[in-house]
Amino acid sequence: MRRSNIGWLFLAPATLILFVVGFIPFLYILYVGFFDWNSNAVDPTLRWAGLQNYRNLVFDATFLNSLARTLVFAFIVVVSELLLGYVLARALMADRLWGRQFFRTIHTLPIVVAPIAVGATWRLLCVPGFGIIPYYLKLWFGIDYNISTNAYHAFGTAIVMDLWHWTPFVTLSLMAGLTALPKEPLEQAQIDGGNKLQIFWYVIVPMLKPVLLTTVFIRLMDALRSVDEVWMLTKGGPAEATRFIGLHIWINVFPKTDYGYGAAMSLLTLYVTIVLSWLLFVAMTGRKGGAQ
Repeated sequence: MRRSNIGWLFLAPATLILFVVGFIPFLYILYVGFFDWNSNAVDPTLRWAGLQNYRNLVFDATFLNSLARTLVFAFIVVVSELLLGYVLARALMADRLWGRQFFRTIHTLPIVVAPIAVGATWRLLCVPGFGIIPYYLKLWFGIDYNISTNAYHAFGTAIVMDLWHWTPFVTLSLMAGLTALPKEPLEQAQIDGGNKLQIFWYVIVPMLKPVLLTTVFIRLMDALRSVDEVWMLTKGGPAEATRFIGLHIWINVFPKTDYGYGAAMSLLTLYVTIVLSWLLFVAMTGRKGGAQ
């Protein structure tokens, strides 16, 4: 058997699993999106709706607001996590850092915590009269912190919670990338008189692009589908201030059982995610599609 055939043979199980759990459900969602289907309606059967679900989305203020809110949230957390992740990666790689291995271990602990547990924990930390966050914000700064009534507090807490949970992932990714960088270009840049900022921007960042691209893609997709943490923290409130698109779809599909409309929202969100990923790819690599 030729080597190429052996390679395809090894890929076959993973390809089959991806087809079963990914492509087939996608086709089913695509099919359902063309129907009006609500199991709690007077007529719970599938009724052909054509493109009506997608037309309704264009004028659905709640959906559009949720999408815009999610894009703002994703932009803030992804950029913040990249900056914090790089600073922490540099700090944890420093030879003079005492207890470096200990701090590396402690820093990575949030990654292994389930999102629903993260949301529940932060909810307890933020409950007025019980949580330590409202207590100390009131004691030190005189802020009446309440994520149940103040939209800005709720949105800001969702951002901080996401940073706490996922910045360690970005840190580990950048640490791996920085460790693998060759020393020669850095030494040559220093010999040529480059300062730290020039070396970072013109040497380190270009060599880190593959790692940065992968990390941004993963974090962007995660941020756009954030559900568990936010549901446990605020349930989308107050006044839909944290009703991100993933949570909005979940509410329409499960509590409201509006499967056709939920399928249409899911497909449109997938399209937005693909477009954003492509734009990021073009912006970070300067290439379009598969062009070299």
